[in-house]
Amino acid sequence: MGVYHGPKCKLCRREGVRLYLKGERCYSEKCAIEVRAYPPGEHGQGRRPRRPTPYGTQLREKQKARRIYGVMERQFRNYFTKAARRQGVTGEILLQLLEMRFDNTVYRLGFAASRAAARQLIRHRHFTVNGKITDIPSYSLRAGDLIEVRPNAKKLEAIKDTFENRRRTEDQPWLEIDDKELRARVMQVPDRDQIPVPVQEQLIVELYSK
Repeated sequence: MGVYHGPKCKLCRREGVRLYLKGERCYSEKCAIEVRAYPPGEHGQGRRPRRPTPYGTQLREKQKARRIYGVMERQFRNYFTKAARRQGVTGEILLQLLEMRFDNTVYRLGFAASRAAARQLIRHRHFTVNGKITDIPSYSLRAGDLIEVRPNAKKLEAIKDTFENRRRTEDQPWLEIDDKELRARVMQVPDRDQIPVPVQEQLIVELYSK
């Protein structure tokens, strides 16, 4: 699957909200939204705001969700197709599928400062799922799965420092964390109110349903 390697701060500026793509920098005064609160590009600062069309609003919500979770268009559409085939609210199921990705869960646990950093750590085989080394960032977790940091990886400063200084995860009741052993269990599929992303998923459903 393709991966976006361009400037991440431009993505936040384009959407006009913090997407938390660069770890601690996003919480500091250096955040691009604080420094340059206007769209990127040559005419971003002086451009007169346009009245958004319904399609434009739906597109922006889809792009926002894609960029938050770090997936490309084809992969995102595949998630939507899978969500649409399941019983329930399609938009909510879509976010649940994205939230249960391995890289997102590692990020939620505080083992990585961003989802991009989580993908790198996973690719380097620093985690196991149910005792087996798993190096696929898009791996879909299930309720009951046990995630552990491998013994040698527990010494890595990239994991130790991030975990010790992480933003507290008390707003993730679907994850049970063992701080001492650096492991966690997925207790359940998160409900919509347990997924802290600024996305109106119904607009995404409307976009793809046209």
